[in-house]
Amino acid sequence: MKAAAKSGGRTEVPGIQVAFRPIIAPTEELAWEKAHRTVGAIKARKEKGEAITKRHNGQAQPQNTGSQRLIAIAEAGERYDRALWTPTAAATGGAGNSNALVGTPETVAQALLDYYDLGVDILSARGYDLLDDAIDFGRYVIPIVREEVAKRDAEHDAERAARATQNLAAVNG
Repeated sequence: MKAAAKSGGRTEVPGIQVAFRPIIAPTEELAWEKAHRTVGAIKARKEKGEAITKRHNGQAQPQNTGSQRLIAIAEAGERYDRALWTPTAAATGGAGNSNALVGTPETVAQALLDYYDLGVDILSARGYDLLDDAIDFGRYVIPIVREEVAKRDAEHDAERAARATQNLAAVNG
């Protein structure tokens, strides 16, 4: 998208943001157990009458493109890449940022870094258990992501400086 924007003459390229619901635990097995409990709780709330359709202005299907895309992705498969899991999006009817990243803090951090490497500018996350998930995410995931982003940015800056030096040497050569 950024390359297309530049080739189209845009001086400011659009920012790209993704949002996830992290489901983390100390082990992969515990994280997946937690993920299945989470989707079970979403379905149970839906069955008790907390109808997801209320979020779609009474319509059975969401009217916004983002939610429609989430549902289409969920219908295409449950698991993508190292941690992206879609049953939560299917259970909510595509409401909000409902795709989950499931795994240990390291797995979820690496998944977020994969998106950063693809050019995502803003990584947004909020868990299903707002307080406890925020504490765990802040304590265990964010430090890994910050450290790795700093390394990647430093490497990128060094490569850019080396190219500039080479170009300058070629011009003055």
